[in-house]
Amino acid sequence: MAKTKISKYDVAEHLRTPEEMAAYFEACLEEAHGDVAFIAKALGDIARAKGMTQVARDAGLSRESLYKALSGERSPEFDTILKVLQALGLKLHAEAIRANY
Repeated sequence: MAKTKISKYDVAEHLRTPEEMAAYFEACLEEAHGDVAFIAKALGDIARAKGMTQVARDAGLSRESLYKALSGERSPEFDTILKVLQALGLKLHAEAIRANY
């Protein structure tokens, strides 16, 4: 009987266009429920898809610090998130979830 070979799924291998990256990030924002580390990990997936070295350069960060910030094991500073979003060509947006008046 032949053995089945299983490899770990890497979403970064499937994010090819800016539109796919934006859709993935939007979905992650909706699923995060305030989990900053989860959002950082999603940005890390997109950064790997785009090329971590180039993203680090465009964000003005070292490659090593970018990997650490976007590992999903910590909550990076908000200014780091903003720098990475800019480097990735993405932006945040706000939407009212219900009227408070």
